[in-house]
Amino acid sequence: MNVSAHVDTFARDHLPPPEEWPELRFDLPELHYPDRLNCAAELLDHADPGRPVFHTPGGPSWTYGDLRARVDRIAHVLTGDLGVVPGNRVLLRGPTTPWLAACWLAVLKAGGVAVTVLAQQRPHELEVICDMALIRYALCDIRAVDDLAKAEIPGLQITTYGGDAPDDLLHRTVPDTPYPTVDTAADDVALIAFTSGTTGRPKGCMHFHRDVLAIADTFAKHVLQPHEDDVFAGSPPLGFTFGLGGLVVFPMRVGASALLLEQAHPGQLLAAVAEHRVSVLFTAPTAYRAMLDELDTHDTSSLRRCVSAGENLPAATWRAWYERTGVRIINGIGATELLHIFISAADEHIRPGTTGLPVPGWHARVQDENGQPVPDGQPGLLAVRGPVGCRYLTDPRQRVYVRDGWNVTGDTYTRERDGYFRYVARADDMIISAGYNIAGPEVEDALLRHPDVVEAAVVGRPDEARGQVVVAYAVLKEGAERDADSLRAFVKSELAPYKCPREIVFLDALPRTATGKLQRFRLRTEPAAESVVADVVADVVEGAIERDTEGDQH
Repeated sequence: MNVSAHVDTFARDHLPPPEEWPELRFDLPELHYPDRLNCAAELLDHADPGRPVFHTPGGPSWTYGDLRARVDRIAHVLTGDLGVVPGNRVLLRGPTTPWLAACWLAVLKAGGVAVTVLAQQRPHELEVICDMALIRYALCDIRAVDDLAKAEIPGLQITTYGGDAPDDLLHRTVPDTPYPTVDTAADDVALIAFTSGTTGRPKGCMHFHRDVLAIADTFAKHVLQPHEDDVFAGSPPLGFTFGLGGLVVFPMRVGASALLLEQAHPGQLLAAVAEHRVSVLFTAPTAYRAMLDELDTHDTSSLRRCVSAGENLPAATWRAWYERTGVRIINGIGATELLHIFISAADEHIRPGTTGLPVPGWHARVQDENGQPVPDGQPGLLAVRGPVGCRYLTDPRQRVYVRDGWNVTGDTYTRERDGYFRYVARADDMIISAGYNIAGPEVEDALLRHPDVVEAAVVGRPDEARGQVVVAYAVLKEGAERDADSLRAFVKSELAPYKCPREIVFLDALPRTATGKLQRFRLRTEPAAESVVADVVADVVEGAIERDTEGDQH
């Protein structure tokens, strides 16, 4: 590793031991970065200062020059008034706004380590994250400060922005001079991204300055192929690496701009696309499906790129979107552990129903539990490696995710003879019923082909006779009849009878994490479905569920 610029060495000291790292590959010339590198400066300094960088609904656009000046002011506050030194972790919390993006860039430019969390996370979750990463500084949107204050985190210095107080981040007096970029090493930790932790203690994924550029120089450059006139928008928040890449890193890497939306439900996305002439859209499969019903009332002719991740994109959704818009959705799989998408395809290389091919700069294979590659067409565990790899913050699960130099994502895939990768299920979502292996997503895809089904989730429920039985949960269009027998008959016409759900439960909404990831574990366990419905409705009312994408796999 290079000589670190970090005075506070906590992050580097808590990297996994080198023997537990995945093998890193830098196969492309553009991945050969200099030893000294600050990714914030790289993103900020190459664009024309007069070009727009961020737009907001109803607000003035920021130029790259505006952004640089505001980032420098925040960096002066961080290292002057607050006393942040290189290597300190700084928590960032707030809705998706230009100011949140500016805070993220300022922390990195000042040599700090950015820990961006979701605005929906509750006090206990925030307390756990701050304890794990030993965080003592926080920059927080004034509208999102209550839960952070309630967490009562010992020693945490909270500085708010967007308020009227004289000590607000944006009102402090600072030198009116450019902030000198801290000369960080390319392999200094730039950010810690925490997975959602819905079924256990969250995992902190540590990524370097070079990693931030590597996702732009692999997936964005070779698959997305953006240009400086593009306008990006999407639903994932900046606390989720899918959103950080799609709404900040990718547009800034090419001098383009992004529309940052505090609220980005499907209807709001369509309205924003029409009003701001969005050309590149990032969101989840469920959002694309939901938007189909409203396409006729919005002008989407500006769209040229649509990216889907978070969960498997059903072929039916892909085809319906293409038929209605003429735009081929770019499907992809990524992970917080690997920062962004590593298997995907675009344009004529897209094959609906598959995820795609390894992104240039990445390698992938399908292997068995012992780490041996399996023949094409046979399901196994997806393993990948490339310029970015999993490095958990002091976590024994590092040895589970990284095996023999490969990142093992926890997804079951097959590789087709010509190299395309096809998603089967999450490894723990395979249903074994009466000796048959049944992939829940395959049954979900069949359900979604029914014209009345808006969302579907399929899980296995323990059964004494069969080991497991297939249970489906479905959300229907408003006004559709909840006829389980009819829906079951439809699935039988689409799939082999043994794959057909033994039970179909109708819900008003599916349980999801704060970032929109389907919580199948809540559907597998008691209490009964009625309680699940009540919980989901409560979450929606509280604003805890957004149609985004997911924390640890996207």
